[in-house]
Amino acid sequence: MDWLMGKSKTKPNGKKPPAEEKKQYLEPEFTKIRVVDFDLKELVVLPREIDLNEWLASNTTTFFNLINLQYSTISEFCTGDTCQAMTACNTIYYWYDERGKKTKCTAPQYVDFVMSLCQKLVTDEEIFPTKYGKEFPNSFESLVKKICRYLFHVLAHLYWAHFKETVAMDLQGHLNTLYAHFIVFVREFNLVDPKETCIMDDLSEVLCTPAPPPAPTPAPSAPASAPSPSSQNHVTER
Repeated sequence: MDWLMGKSKTKPNGKKPPAEEKKQYLEPEFTKIRVVDFDLKELVVLPREIDLNEWLASNTTTFFNLINLQYSTISEFCTGDTCQAMTACNTIYYWYDERGKKTKCTAPQYVDFVMSLCQKLVTDEEIFPTKYGKEFPNSFESLVKKICRYLFHVLAHLYWAHFKETVAMDLQGHLNTLYAHFIVFVREFNLVDPKETCIMDDLSEVLCTPAPPPAPTPAPSAPASAPSPSSQNHVTER
């Protein structure tokens, strides 16, 4: 695995660990902000007329582009000084090169490795073919799973380390919708091990539940009309 859980929350001296930092991204004022209000499940279900691999390729490429774009909005804040490790919650992600060498790197270095690898894979005609009749390789599904796992790491880091900057730019609705769409997609096709995504289960539970439809606006009541002369009681002078 390309990740490793941090130190145990129980200290050797028996003292209680410090209170967990409040997760701003879980506050209702932020989780309720989306750019769509329909069930994202409808977007990820495999259409009858589409080949599974074609569907996985199309969606994976789209998620790579969108997550890369989302990260670029805060990249100036994600530096070797501010993010000395690729972290999310109590997890540190390590990079493993092609020879299996484990490297602890800064977050921007890690994200650069992720995006470079994903770019290389999704533009390789031998892996993500775009020409009609070209077959997908036997390793295709495992490579899609690898891409999705890495992209999840980037999303988790965005929430954990850069949500304040995202809010400052008023982009939390885009991030929430992108995250929810991605999680619903990888769950639909079992592309990322739940043990990998469990660190963000609290957010997933909130964002992947379809938002309730807005309450209907009551129709304005008609103004009371004055009684017609014929309906009034008349008093006759005597």
